[in-house]
This record gives sequence, C-alpha cells and structure tokens, in this order.
Amino acid sequence: MDMKNLLLGVETVIGKEELAEKISSGQKLRVKFGVDPTRPDLTFGHLVVFNKLKQFQEAGHEAILLIGDYTARIGDPSGRSELRPELTEEEVDKNANTYLDQAFKILDPQKTIIRRNSEWFTKMNFAEALNLSRKMTVARMLERDDFSKRFKSNQPISMVEFMYPLIQGYDSVVLESDLEIGGSDQLFNMLVGRNLQKDMGCVTQSVLTMPLLVGLDGIRKMSKSYDNYIAFSDSSKNIFGKIMSVSDDAMWEYYKLLLNYDEGGLNELKKLHPMEAKKTLAESLTSLFFDSSVAKKEREEFSKVFSKGKLPDDMPTYSITSLNGEKSSLLNILVSTGEFDSKGSIRRLVKQGGVKVDEQKVEDLEKELKVKDGIDEIIIRAGKKIFIRVIA
Repeated sequence: MDMKNLLLGVETVIGKEELAEKISSGQKLRVKFGVDPTRPDLTFGHLVVFNKLKQFQEAGHEAILLIGDYTARIGDPSGRSELRPELTEEEVDKNANTYLDQAFKILDPQKTIIRRNSEWFTKMNFAEALNLSRKMTVARMLERDDFSKRFKSNQPISMVEFMYPLIQGYDSVVLESDLEIGGSDQLFNMLVGRNLQKDMGCVTQSVLTMPLLVGLDGIRKMSKSYDNYIAFSDSSKNIFGKIMSVSDDAMWEYYKLLLNYDEGGLNELKKLHPMEAKKTLAESLTSLFFDSSVAKKEREEFSKVFSKGKLPDDMPTYSITSLNGEKSSLLNILVSTGEFDSKGSIRRLVKQGGVKVDEQKVEDLEKELKVKDGIDEIIIRAGKKIFIRVIA
C-alpha cells in the first residue's frame, strides 16, 4: 500500500519525509497505538485510530497495541479541565482484561503485538524516574493548552499529571516504535516520545494524528469519561440505535472517520434522503461487529418500529407475578424490568410525556395495571427505544 493511501483521513503528520523514506524502502514499521483502560469499554472514538492501525497492519507493518495499565492509574490530562479521579490497580486490571477481545474485533490477533506498560514501569526505581523527569521543563509543560488554562484559573495540576506525557513518551523508547498514531488530542504526548527517542540516541518515531470523533451529544469528543459514546461491546440494537441518534451533520463525519469515505463517496450518499443515509451508516457500522444478517435485521426492525409505528418482535416480557405481591403499579413494574437507572429517571420520563401504556400517555405512575391471565397483555412504551410486554 502506498503512502497516499496510508495517510488517507490523517489530520497531522510529523516526520513525514522520514516516514515516506522508510515506507518506500520497504522497511517493516513498528506502529504503536496506546489505550488506557480507564473504563471497561473501547469506543467508536478509538475505532478511528484502530482502523488506521489495521490499515498499516494489512500493509504488512507490525501493529503494536499498548495497553496503558500503568498510565491509566495516573489518568491522561489531555483536554481535561480538572484532576481525573484515581483508579485502583484492581479496577484498571479488570478494565484491561476486557480490551483484547474488543480490539480483536478490528485487528488480526495473529499479527498484533500486545504489550502493557506496567512491564517496565513497575521495575523503574525512583532514581530512574527522577532522571526521566529531567527531560522536561515546567515551562514546556505549560505550553500545553489544557495545563495553561488550569494554571491560569488556579485549578490544581498534580505532579503526577505533569509526568504523564513523559511516561507515555518513554513507552515509545522501550517499544522502539517507528510510528505512533493517536487522536489529535495526543499530539503533545506523542511528540514527547519522539523527543525522548532523540535524546536517548534512538531512531525517532514519526507521529500521525487522526481527527477526533464527536460524541453522541454532538458537542464534545466521544469519550468514556463523558458517557457520550458507542462501545465496541454494545449490542447490535444499541449500536444501530445510537448511530440513528447522531445529528445529520455528524453523520457525514462518521462516514469519513469510521468508514473511510472520500468526498466522492459522500457526494453520492448525499443524494439519498438523510434518514436512508443514516440507516445505511448504522447498518454498515453494526456489521463491523456483527454478522451482516444481524445488521440487516436491525435496520428492518428500526424501520418497522420507528418509521412505520409498529411494535418490535423481540420485546422483553415481564409478568406481574414477578412483583412478589407488591402493588402492580406502573412505577413498580418499570422498576422491576431493570431498564432504568432509578425511579427518578422514570418520573422525569413520565413528566416529559415519554411513557405510554397501550399507546396512551400516562401521567399517574401509581396507576395499577391489571392483566387477565392468559388473555390480555399490556404494552408499555418508554421513550423511543424501550418496549415492554406485561402479562399476568
């Protein structure tokens, strides 16, 4: 694969000439991408970079997936306006253990090198850590926009956060990476790695950044920390439904960043009705993680329920007997389904007119629902996505 195709969709390239020289010479590159297991799920924000790593992997280069189990306990300060909550070692390990199964939905497990940065940082002594800290000045750190803003607004910045870019950068020294890829918010950290390699007499890595994917809120980048994300581990229904919730403007960015569409391909899609274009996007992305027949079924189900006003085929069924003698009020039934975070979220949805019983809006959560055994059923619709069949 030539340089032009490998750089398709890339936002920034540092060390482009040396990268081009290595590729043209036929050198097998060591391409590094690091993820910190701060939550159990990889997200579609990661997918942007995973797709690029896969592209290099398919071109014959070494794909190195670095699990930042050590750095996750610090927390990446990039783009943060406040100190991240500290994670325990047990929490990080639990999250890290879920990452590989998710990552291998995109990458070829037989051709992927997996490393954890705890392999070397748990062996580093204090003198070595101090020596590493000499490689960066406070003035240089404060050039970072996020640190600068926090400093000026008297928000705390821990010394550990200051160390984070050095720690991430040192990973590149250990791994002898030729190229590091990441989101555009990682540029500073990745350049630190390039500079550390130079200081230590190593061959310096090139740096490649990908644009950040906007989250489901349409405002901030997609992130586990902001809970505005689609996870690799989401069900096919959730992936399809969440994609259908993105704005029309964001939809075209999703096509570009997640499916590698160029302007010509986008122009063809823009001839379609926006709803059909979005369904095609949702089906395509769902099929990355599930069989194409599953993705097709989700599209048909969505059209049936939301476009034609029909009921889904796979509604969960709950029996009033499961209440164990409690009053069969609408509130108790909805709580027993486990579909809601709290009673408060149910009350808010009712107040907004978002709960219907047999297609009639309900305002009284204490209303008792009665079902004749073996004959009748009640259909509860909560919001746009939750359908519940209640039987005796």
